Amino acid sequence: MNNAAEPTFGNGKICYVELPSTNIQESSDFYRDALDWQIRQRSDGSTAFDDGVGQVSGTWRTDRKPSTGIGILVHIMVDDIEVSMRKIKDHGGSIVQEVGMDAPEITAWFRDPSGNVLGLYQQR
Repeated sequence: MNNAAEPTFGNGKICYVELPSTNIQESSDFYRDALDWQIRQRSDGSTAFDDGVGQVSGTWRTDRKPSTGIGILVHIMVDDIEVSMRKIKDHGGSIVQEVGMDAPEITAWFRDPSGNVLGLYQQR
C-alpha cells in the first residue's frame, strides 16, 4: 500500500474513529503490532492512533461498551489477509469469520482484545 504524505481532505470522507476499549494500553499495543497503526500521545496525555497509511485517526474510549455485535462493520485494508489474521491471533485477537464468506471479495472478521468486531479487506 502507498503511504500518503498527509491525509486527503474532502467532504464526506471518514476521518476519525473512536473505538471502545477495556484497556487502552492493550488496545494500542494490539493495533500497533497486528495492523501497523501508529500510536501517539496527545498533549492532554490521551492515547491516539493513525491508521497504517495516515488517512484515518482516532482514539480509544473506556467509557463505551465494546461493539461485539454486527451492526456497522468497519473493514481495515490489508496487504495480505492471511498474514494479518495470523498477527491478529498472535497479539490477542481472534478470527470471527474466516476468508471466503463474502466471496468473491477477500474479507474476514476479527475480534480485538476488548471484544470489538471489525473486518479485514484485501484488494483482489
